[in-house]
Amino acid sequence: MQSASKLARHRGGGGGGCGGSSGPSSSSASSSGVTAAAASSSVAAGSRSRQRHQQQQQQPNAYIWSKLESLLERLQNEDSGVTVRTVKSFMSCQPSCFTGAELCAWLLSNTDADDAQEACHVASMLAAHGYIIPVEGTALAVRNDSSYYRFQTPYLWPSRSPERLDNADYAVYLCKRTLLNKQRLELANYEAENLARLQRMLSHKWELIYLQAEAEAKVDRKQDRLERMVLESQERGFWLLHRPPPGAVVANEVDMRKLCRSKRPVKAANRSASFPIPSGRLSPIESCEPAVRADKLRQALSRSRVKVSKAAESVLAYYQQYSEFDAFIGGGLPDQCQNPWVSDSAEFWESDKRMRDIPGRRVKRWAFSIHELLRDPAGRQEFEKWLVKEVSGENLAFWEACQQLRRLPIGQVAREVQRIYDTFLGPDATEPVNVAGPVAEAVRRRMEGPPDRFAFEVAEEHIFQLMKVDSYNRFLRSDYYKDLLAGCKKKSKNGFQAMFDATC
Repeated sequence: MQSASKLARHRGGGGGGCGGSSGPSSSSASSSGVTAAAASSSVAAGSRSRQRHQQQQQQPNAYIWSKLESLLERLQNEDSGVTVRTVKSFMSCQPSCFTGAELCAWLLSNTDADDAQEACHVASMLAAHGYIIPVEGTALAVRNDSSYYRFQTPYLWPSRSPERLDNADYAVYLCKRTLLNKQRLELANYEAENLARLQRMLSHKWELIYLQAEAEAKVDRKQDRLERMVLESQERGFWLLHRPPPGAVVANEVDMRKLCRSKRPVKAANRSASFPIPSGRLSPIESCEPAVRADKLRQALSRSRVKVSKAAESVLAYYQQYSEFDAFIGGGLPDQCQNPWVSDSAEFWESDKRMRDIPGRRVKRWAFSIHELLRDPAGRQEFEKWLVKEVSGENLAFWEACQQLRRLPIGQVAREVQRIYDTFLGPDATEPVNVAGPVAEAVRRRMEGPPDRFAFEVAEEHIFQLMKVDSYNRFLRSDYYKDLLAGCKKKSKNGFQAMFDATC
């Protein structure tokens, strides 16, 4: 950030001495000198602007900043933008501000935001990147309420300020706030620690920093009170973004590894484009058509990439969920019963199948997912009974028929496909399933061609999602499942342990 002394030096830098000679020769010489100086200064200014533009384009957030700034121009439009006003109360006055509710309402009505939550998220992105600053507090986020916010001055936008970040400027800002001696400008604890640290670090030029802070404080005292309040809050918002409080999430933080990789020179191909490829596919080194490149990029986006931390969390969550039911992990075993994975005996699972009553641990596992319910033969049978009571048993029957179709010999596929179609999907179906119109049309087109194992793949997926989203959730909330769970608990208290003692 340019300080007052820097601006003063910049304004007074062109006042060099001039000679006392007069006459045509001296005037023409001076005019030619002025013209040359103006031309050289314009060239230098043009080169500086080009360098600044190149630096902005090299920033990782340059694309996001351009989009946010185009939205900000619409927000600041005098005719169609958000209303900026001065709010007066009994003891205070807040100039040039607007509320978070007004900002979210404007974004909801003038952008593609679907709801108030999405509009509040877009507004928080503007605040997180320093384009909107809070009047009170240090959180760079927007709340959809009556809290007040201000627009940041364009001079302090993040796209125009990376080259001005200097510890000396931050020290001048903190020192100036201590000199102004205002309650609203009192330093926070982390700012006081930063000031002490900077004083030790910049001790060799601290006197100049203090003098510069005094000069800027004098200039600020001469300004209008309301204008001074706006400038102070904008300056505070700038340093909240670039020197945030401890623990704050910074939106413009740069990942140094990605930045180094982006600036690494690209290696040229060591072979020509006509080099024969044994597989017949295009090499990633070779140039290809835009359409082919777009397909490659879409395929790359579809690949699932999971961080090691997320994968570890998923594994831990899985083991915590199944620790009570899976003997391999060490749970789900009655007392004095050997672990089948240690004893190398299947008696534990065989006795589980011979039991007339379903163990409680199996009933509990049905609530994990619909896959656990359908994987267990007893769970599938109980789910089928409940679906018959709900007059939707044909859904499970159709899904089971499609599953069996994939395992049939090739000679029986055509006859089974026709039977499934006549039973569940045909115009005169005996047990019609409820599928959407596009799904039924897709199945009809598949039936016109040669029958195969996957003729009902679309309808099967549609029915499975219907059972997963609707029927399975209602089954878990039903009294039927609760009675099964309660009956297993009572039986397990009375005779479950004795039965396992006899088998183990």
